[in-house]
Amino acid sequence: MPNALVIGATGFVGGRIAHHLAEHGWAVSGLARSASAIAQLEKSGIDAVAGDVEFDLDAVVTASREHDVVIYAAQIAPPVELVAVSGLISGLTGSGRTFVLLSGSGVLCQRTAGAWSADSFAEDDAFLPEPLAEPRVEAERLVRAASSNGLRTMVVRPPLIWGPGDHGHVPMVYRSVSATGSACYVGNGLAGYGHVHVDDVAALFLRAIEAGKPGTLYHGVAGELPNRWIAEAVARDLGVPTRSVSMEKAAEIWGEFGALIMSVSSRIRDAATRAALGWVPRHTDMLSEIGEPRLRALAASITTKE
Repeated sequence: MPNALVIGATGFVGGRIAHHLAEHGWAVSGLARSASAIAQLEKSGIDAVAGDVEFDLDAVVTASREHDVVIYAAQIAPPVELVAVSGLISGLTGSGRTFVLLSGSGVLCQRTAGAWSADSFAEDDAFLPEPLAEPRVEAERLVRAASSNGLRTMVVRPPLIWGPGDHGHVPMVYRSVSATGSACYVGNGLAGYGHVHVDDVAALFLRAIEAGKPGTLYHGVAGELPNRWIAEAVARDLGVPTRSVSMEKAAEIWGEFGALIMSVSSRIRDAATRAALGWVPRHTDMLSEIGEPRLRALAASITTKE
């Protein structure tokens, strides 16, 4: 039975990847850096491996060598991530293991203040990196280059990932109703951000592990929605108005980073990935989440109306 170590298995995406592999006959372990994380993994049926990529990377490298496949899906600060990925690659060099990095289309997002961009990017198109993501871009480069050093390495770069739980732009728009009484978007709200369901991301990882080519970057996108369309759908669901907000107001509603995410264009294409791996997403309508009670609850406590 093949085995895999998922770094980030207690997270939204890493956890779904871990369970998807387990459902397909893999022996899966998840890295856990606390007693509560160990308990969480064991309760969900995933073996726990104690370790911390930030503070005890050597131990994580040692554990990685005991697995056929290592998946890096942790969500930590990009500069810290670069150090961790570099250390893992160095420690696994020559081992013949498979190493797959979860990246994201945020590396190529464009700061359009809510406006649409004509640019969209295929897997190996050149782009100007988002400054905050430059360490992630370097991590992608390191991982792909390591395929010439006795490793089978790949990068998976999905766009916005949505699914069970409060993840993605739809929950963020519901939260804006709680803050302002309106379903908000930035600027003219036409910035496009590709999206994909977390189950389809997990399926893409399995396809890459089974059939991926060393050194390759894979995209996986199911669709694309302007934020204004999301806001209009939320407004219809709740019977509230929509509202365009400035970047300054967006930062008050969602925080500085949230305002950035809600204002950028991040458009990708995945034709090469679909042709190479036969991957096709099953969930293509992010607006199918509209009206779910868990999301309506985010807008239930309206604190201010302006």
